[in-house]
Amino acid sequence: MERTLTGTAASGPTGSPPPLPDVSGLLDGVPRQRAPGPDGRGPSGPGADSAPGGRPRPRPWHLLPTPTGTPFTFFYAVVLAVTSYVTAHADSALVRFLHENSSTDVAHLLSAPVPVLAASALWVAGGVASPFVLGFLLVLTALERRIGGVRTAGVFLLGHVLATLATEVPVGLAVLVGHLPDSSLHRLDYGISFGVAASVGALAGLLTPWLRWPLLAVFGGMLLQDLLALTDPLSDWGHLAALAIGVATWPWVRRCGAAKAVGGRVTGAASRRRPGRRP
Repeated sequence: MERTLTGTAASGPTGSPPPLPDVSGLLDGVPRQRAPGPDGRGPSGPGADSAPGGRPRPRPWHLLPTPTGTPFTFFYAVVLAVTSYVTAHADSALVRFLHENSSTDVAHLLSAPVPVLAASALWVAGGVASPFVLGFLLVLTALERRIGGVRTAGVFLLGHVLATLATEVPVGLAVLVGHLPDSSLHRLDYGISFGVAASVGALAGLLTPWLRWPLLAVFGGMLLQDLLALTDPLSDWGHLAALAIGVATWPWVRRCGAAKAVGGRVTGAASRRRPGRRP
């Protein structure tokens, strides 16, 4: 038996069937399509600022850190800007003293490993002209937007610490067996480059293949070119080790990225519920 509606729901003011809604432009069989906005000119809701095809519109300002969107990258960049200013304008003897006491050489790692590992990440080797500064801003911003600030800090610190140990421990062993002089224990080593290299490797795992492999090829090629130039082989090996460390985090960062994306969708859906309507 067919079901029928009664009363005002079944008929219009004159008893005739109610008019059907305008369904022009909608797809058959697709539920919950967006209705026109209040002004009738376009869709409303969270997808109103999407490009044709449902893709989000590009937002160039998201390439750089912001205090609310990427607080870890933003405030870390502020600290690096301050220390870079000190490097450029302070007395050279003072700068030399600060760099030497922030160096992750073997002597400092044996005496105060935690403080020196933290202090060495407060400086940019080469100043603001270093290409790692631009890499820091772009790569860590993109990574933090995908996995969050705490996890981005974890990736950065993992590369910074492990790559430092991978380069300095062999130096200490070589001095111990007599293959290097004792002066190698006080080698000047500081900067953010290991952490940035690890972040590049981690970010590549979150990108689509047509972005992932060119990024790894270009960045890895630059590191190999530096290594072949033999200007600073120890640091260059450290950069390659840090990149490999970042690549090794792919399973973890992908899980983190998926969890953050799901959490963002749930939060967005909850904020769009109408007042008084039960979930």
